[in-house]
Amino acid sequence: MPVRYEDSVFINCPFDPPYRPIFHAIVFAIADAGFGPRCALEVAGATRSRLEKIEAIIGECRYGIHDVSRTESGAYGLPRLNMPLELGIFLGALRFGSPRQRRKRCLVLDRRPYRYQRFISDIAGQDVDAHENRPARAISIVRDWLRVESRRREIPGGREIARRFRRFQRDLPEICRRLRLRPTELTFVDYTHVAEEWLKTNAP
Repeated sequence: MPVRYEDSVFINCPFDPPYRPIFHAIVFAIADAGFGPRCALEVAGATRSRLEKIEAIIGECRYGIHDVSRTESGAYGLPRLNMPLELGIFLGALRFGSPRQRRKRCLVLDRRPYRYQRFISDIAGQDVDAHENRPARAISIVRDWLRVESRRREIPGGREIARRFRRFQRDLPEICRRLRLRPTELTFVDYTHVAEEWLKTNAP
């Protein structure tokens, strides 16, 4: 079932294995808070360019979480700019888009306070939160931000969501075994679906 604009959260972050614990924590926190996680990994096929897919998803999301913690030089000595680019597209939609797009809300994450000022100082007016490479910290930040921006009262506390996330992580290998999948084979769509189904039976 399509997720409503008001419930959709665009995730703009690294997808490499070292970052995966933070990514999975953010996806779980969004789902546990009652929102729909969205990201570029949900779309396959070659009918549109990657940028067109990202633009389409951003247009369908009121909320956006942007982690700029991975901007270091890569194998060719050049910085990784995908995350700042997608953040710029999101902010552009917020600033210049339709009335609905101008209702967007944005959270920017980094791994350490004020590190972003060295490479993207123009966002200094944005609230940038440091997750310190800790999944529980990322969960708490995402939960508190969604609670404030949405004004929804039924969102569980960050500590409770982190506790559920740890339980879900312990259950995940068995869930994957029943699905005849390895945990490392889970796509974004798989992971989101499994997390949402687990929450239906394991959260009050």
